[in-house]
Amino acid sequence: AVGASAMEEAAAHNGSAAGAGAGAGAGSPAAARPPATPEGMALAYGSLVLMALLPIFFGALRSVSCAKSKNSSEMPETITSRDAARFPIVASCTLLGLYLFFKIFSQEYINLLLSMYFFVLGILALSHTISPMMNRFFPANFPNKQYQLLFTQGSGESKEEIVNYEFDTKDLVCLALSSVVGVWYLLRKHWIANNLFGLAFSLNGVELLHLNNVSTGCILLGGLFIYDVFWVFGTNVMVTVAKSFEAPIKLVFPQDLLEKGLEADNFAMLGLGDIVIPGHWDFAAFSYSLKKNTRTYFYTSFVAYIFGLGLTIFIMHIFKHAQPALLYLVPACIGFPLLVALAKGEVTEMFSYESSAEILPHTPRLTHFPTVSGSPASLADSMQQKLSCPRRRRQQSPSAM
Repeated sequence: AVGASAMEEAAAHNGSAAGAGAGAGAGSPAAARPPATPEGMALAYGSLVLMALLPIFFGALRSVSCAKSKNSSEMPETITSRDAARFPIVASCTLLGLYLFFKIFSQEYINLLLSMYFFVLGILALSHTISPMMNRFFPANFPNKQYQLLFTQGSGESKEEIVNYEFDTKDLVCLALSSVVGVWYLLRKHWIANNLFGLAFSLNGVELLHLNNVSTGCILLGGLFIYDVFWVFGTNVMVTVAKSFEAPIKLVFPQDLLEKGLEADNFAMLGLGDIVIPGHWDFAAFSYSLKKNTRTYFYTSFVAYIFGLGLTIFIMHIFKHAQPALLYLVPACIGFPLLVALAKGEVTEMFSYESSAEILPHTPRLTHFPTVSGSPASLADSMQQKLSCPRRRRQQSPSAM
């Protein structure tokens, strides 16, 4: 919820988006920093745009490929129209609650608690992200053993699974590597470790959730459009929380990297919400493009995102003021594909298209919460078993437990 706005901490010198609450330079005030050079700003903003595009592109590809694979246990969940309508309300309550917490309680203790929370989440998200890539580096004779962490409640026929987590030795290796990054982030709060976690969160957000149709996407983006504009321009809540919140909820890149190297501390930043939310829209465009045997709408949405993010940076540079990125991203991401659909005479067909009925036929919906908890893989796997083999599952449950 907090990361739904980009460049919240824009400083008013040379368009600098100084990171006065993130990274190594959190303690120095933005006004004391020298103005960023044009080269440094170009490198920082260009890197942010590139980092934002990676999880959107690969997250959409992984979401479709995982859902279409018969052997895949990781099924994306669908955001329904009801979920989309209430999401801005939930996000606003969360944002306001964090604002009040930072005003009432000590910022140091709150950030310590949040750091531990995101430390655990970041390790799991990064492990899930690098797992497909790491599998290519393991030799064929690697001793890969299977494990299962099972926690149940009750006894006999009334026994119920609470946690059913299945993993193997390769997953443990990925978890160990991710833990190294987690400890690095926890001890140093280094911007590279922050970005590794941020990219993992973004890619998982796009991959494991998707919009079932274009109408739902319009509801979600329209609601968050109002949310972002109100909390950035109407109040100081968004900027205050962003400056106080020390967690990997944003991507950062130093504008003084050329001068200070890896110890740079003058950051430009982009909220993760400005990546994940348009990423869901791009997935809807991607799935519709697959139905039409083309990727026209996906590439159109992709170009629209680049245009909208570039316009955000340009406006911020001109007016030297924090900008709600969704103010520019939402009209671009919705408008560009609709113009293409209007030119091709496919507006009605686009809005009536249901992605889950064709591309993701077995996708669980968020309105039906599973009774088994655990990893996303184990949740989806248990739901799929209940749908496809209910009798076999009842026969195996006593022995498995």
